[in-house]
Amino acid sequence: MPTREHRPGLRRPWRMPLPLLLAATLVAGLGAANGAYATLIEQQIDVPVSLKNMYGKPVEQKMRVTIWRDDANPAPAPILVLNHGRAAEAAGRANLGRARFTVASRFFVRYGFVVAVPTRVGYGVTGGDDLEDAGGCNSRFYPPVYEAAAQQTIATINAVKALPGTDGARVVVVGQSFGGTTAITVASHQVPGLKAAINFAGGGGGNPKTHPQQPCGPQKLEQMFGDYGKTSQVPTLWIYTENDQWMGPTYPRQWFNAFQAAGGKGEFVLFPPHGEDGHLLFARFPQSWQPRVAEFLEQQGFTAHR
Repeated sequence: MPTREHRPGLRRPWRMPLPLLLAATLVAGLGAANGAYATLIEQQIDVPVSLKNMYGKPVEQKMRVTIWRDDANPAPAPILVLNHGRAAEAAGRANLGRARFTVASRFFVRYGFVVAVPTRVGYGVTGGDDLEDAGGCNSRFYPPVYEAAAQQTIATINAVKALPGTDGARVVVVGQSFGGTTAITVASHQVPGLKAAINFAGGGGGNPKTHPQQPCGPQKLEQMFGDYGKTSQVPTLWIYTENDQWMGPTYPRQWFNAFQAAGGKGEFVLFPPHGEDGHLLFARFPQSWQPRVAEFLEQQGFTAHR
């Protein structure tokens, strides 16, 4: 992958409209996997969102979004939104802090993107009601909770489009676990500028402690993914592992098949076992997935800049 030499010292910061700007941190000297160095600018914005929970109750508040970029990349830069997953326990959701995904964000910035990482409503620094509770294991109702996450993603896309130096005609959505399903949900919408979606270990209703590899309501998820395939028009990449303790090795393929049979465009990749729980592939084994994701991005016209 092409690299560029790290330039020491402070650089002219990217200017963001003052009402949106909360903080800007220059993060220098983050080592890339191949020994080169990249320089990232990390910033935070608050994005207003107007949503409904699964019972139709309106929710309006601000959502914290972390922005990663390198102002040495060509401008205007394409946009990539990266969504986090969902902890099984309320304490884990509250303790998320601020979603950042530093390693993955650095990888995507090398492909020229301005990367936006929302901390969704109900999590960490954003706080608020839990909008992603789909009900009991035997009575899951998934579509409203993923729609709420999708609307937060779309709000993030629109907010980043309004920032200087971004290209709203080139957008990619990526997510892990709950965020992976959210990426496919967004792909089923006609979002202006959306070019592709990447789903890492997407699904719902999993819990490796109480029912490993047996997510709640897998047939309901299959029906939902099939519905998404009817309206999705962009290329998608689905990445799973054989030892995913949340979703298992079988259901994800069935979900993808339903999506594809309904007309969705996609590629399914099943990695061999990674660690004790392959569901953590995205966070713990970036060296495994990055080459495949790089190939997919290049197929969509995005190339590394260093």
